[in-house]
Amino acid sequence: MSKKGITVKKHDNFSEWYTQLIQKAELADIRYDVQGFIVHMPWATRIARTIYEYFEEAVEADNHEPMLLPTVIPEESLKKEQEHAGFVPEVFWGTEAGTQKLERKFALRPTGETQIYPMYSLWIRSHNDLPFKRYQSRITTFRNEMQTRPFLRGREFMFFETHDVFETHDDALKQIKKDMQIMTEVAQNKLLLPFIFLKRPQWDKFLGADDTYTSDTLNPDGRRTQISSTHDLGQNFSKPFNVKFTDKNGKEQYAYQTCFGPGIWRILASLIAIHGDDNGLILPFNIAPVQIVIIPILFSSKEKESKKVTAYCAQLRTQLQKSGYRVHLDSRDYLSPGEKYNIWELKGVPLRIEIGPREAQSKTATIVRRTDKKKTTAKAIAKELAKQSKIVDKHIKDNAHNYFKNSTKSASTFTEVKEILEQHRGFVIAPFCSTWKDGKPCADKLKEETTAHVCGTPLEEKKPKAACIVCRKPAQHLVYIAKSI
Repeated sequence: MSKKGITVKKHDNFSEWYTQLIQKAELADIRYDVQGFIVHMPWATRIARTIYEYFEEAVEADNHEPMLLPTVIPEESLKKEQEHAGFVPEVFWGTEAGTQKLERKFALRPTGETQIYPMYSLWIRSHNDLPFKRYQSRITTFRNEMQTRPFLRGREFMFFETHDVFETHDDALKQIKKDMQIMTEVAQNKLLLPFIFLKRPQWDKFLGADDTYTSDTLNPDGRRTQISSTHDLGQNFSKPFNVKFTDKNGKEQYAYQTCFGPGIWRILASLIAIHGDDNGLILPFNIAPVQIVIIPILFSSKEKESKKVTAYCAQLRTQLQKSGYRVHLDSRDYLSPGEKYNIWELKGVPLRIEIGPREAQSKTATIVRRTDKKKTTAKAIAKELAKQSKIVDKHIKDNAHNYFKNSTKSASTFTEVKEILEQHRGFVIAPFCSTWKDGKPCADKLKEETTAHVCGTPLEEKKPKAACIVCRKPAQHLVYIAKSI
């Protein structure tokens, strides 16, 4: 590649590859003058906007209604639910307005529960109001992260959340399954990201939840990335925030609640990390800000032919835009065709059309796929583009699936786990004593000696006939183990 391209290979040095790609594909600018906060550049913003749209469409199809609450949360609300007060060390506080001290200290939203549920206590009265489903989208959340990295960890990051209220716990559990279906529909089927659903161990669940369920994927360095979570909140918030309803018998009851948070930032990071290659981004066709880029091939010695090429490129762009494609004509005369190829490959544009004198004369187009660089010349251009777009997405899906299915190994002893983690990039499945508090000492020892975490148990699990890899007591679970970002 040119000097403007990526100078390391993804699988040799993923960390440096990721850093270079963020900068050189102009996804984020980290030079903002407050540490840990980034500027989202147009390309990343447009990708994120489409991710938001996918989730908005999916949750509204599940009868959620949008809402938008203030960013600030009163201190007393944040601390009202005692377990949830564990967020306090990560909170940014507002204490002054101009030159005056505020009478009431407030937090910038670290998450939505303590912000939203005081309002739910006002809005919900009867069983006729249930189920009650709302969501917030295209918002940001603030946490004082000590180590930050664009789209993986930040002090302000993109956020999406649903918050639902039900009469019974069974209704809440049904919603959790629906949240998982939405995650599959969007992240797996549209964004082509592979992942596994896991139930978090009790010591690693969301503060204030009875249980936490996540979708976890893997970066090419083998580190686990959580790209969504859905929480069974039980009545842990309805009681302190007085979210009650009158049932069919006229008796007042505390509601059951769930919340679902697909991680917009983490999903964007996974698109970059999993689909990208040594030349840059690779984007599924429907999420790419530019789906097709047209590159004119001009010759300064053939001015008459060049004019025909330029006119044909403009005509083709208009035709394809009318067909609904997002098309860009790169007519910059100070760049060579090769430089343009590198730039648009870096940005992950799925299809490139090359138009030279031959194509202009025959009214054809040479179409190049981003995934494998294969060229096809076509006269029925719109029809061929539809075909090639499907091939690109199939390549992306197959590559991601093959990468993920080979990322899990099994172990039966602590020694085996250590050996595998030293050589293997991905998950290790192993027998474990317990995912309740009595299993935490074993998890702590595992982390101390390997830096890996007990990520959780699969949704459908069978009790193993084996001993815990750490304490050698009878195992209650097969757990997924991995290093984390």
